[in-house]
Formats: sequence, structure tokens, C-alpha cells
Amino acid sequence: MTLAPLLHASFAVQLHVATVIPAAILGAFLLARPKGTRAHRLLGKIWLALMVVTASSTLFIHEIKLIGDFSPIHLLSIYVLFGSRQAIAAARRHDIPAHRGHVAGMYLGGIVAAGLFTLLPGRLMHVSLFLELSIWQAAVTAALLAVLLTSAAVLAIRQGRLFGRGKSSKRLA
Repeated sequence: MTLAPLLHASFAVQLHVATVIPAAILGAFLLARPKGTRAHRLLGKIWLALMVVTASSTLFIHEIKLIGDFSPIHLLSIYVLFGSRQAIAAARRHDIPAHRGHVAGMYLGGIVAAGLFTLLPGRLMHVSLFLELSIWQAAVTAALLAVLLTSAAVLAIRQGRLFGRGKSSKRLA
């Protein structure tokens, strides 16, 4: 593993990585913990701020150009920006199922799915993580990371009782 590619990347990429890593960890924690508590609301606001900065930073990253300067991943950024507003609005009106759906969608799409794409060959995170490994070592490591990311999301969702599989510990206020 080497941080050299990240250290030589643009400010937008560095900002993106600096916000997405804590967002991934905090998001999994929030999904797995009791909902509606004061801590949940505070940490949720921090998570949403991280997600907004993460999504906004991608609008200045143009490494994959399929439609002008943009790629389909930028649609995911727009989804996260609008989803953040929708998650807040749903929480404020106490529409817990809608809030859960928006948050889960942003986590699964904006963190897990997008995170898996960063492991593809030629991407910056792939180079940073796998540069010194053989192709087989890199493939096995990438597969293990993909399983870990996906398993963490599934576990967080199951433990967090998302999608109507349980009750929150308290009502969101």
C-alpha cells in the first residue's frame, strides 16, 4: 500500500477521500446503532455533512469523461445531494420509513457501490492499495475488500432494523 498517488492527487480527490472514509465508518455505526437518540441525531448531522462534502467534491473530479467532463458516477453524487435533503425533510416530518430509505440508499449507493468501483484496475484507490501486489494478490485482496464492504452494509442494515424490520429506540424529533 502506498499513499503517494493520493498525496499527488488534486485537492478535490484528497478532499473526497478525507470525507468519504469517515462517512463510511460513521454511516455503518449509525445504521447499526439505536435510532432516534440525541447521539443519533448529532452523529447523523455530521454524517450528512460528510456525505454532502463527499458528493460535492466529486463534481470537481473528472478522471472518467463519458458525457463531457462527467461520468455516470456523477449521477450518484446528485442523488446523494438530493437524498440528503430528502432524508432531513423526512426526519423532520417524522416519516421514519422514508428517512431510513433515503439514508440506506445513500449509504449503499454512495459508499458501498461507489467504494467497490474504486477498487477497479486503473482507479486511484486501486493503485494506492494494490500497486506492490501481483495481479492475483490484488484480485484476491480486492475481492476480500468487496465482500467486507458488502457484508458490513448488510450487517449494518440488518442490525439497524432498516426497511421496516423493527422499531427505533425513540421517535425522531
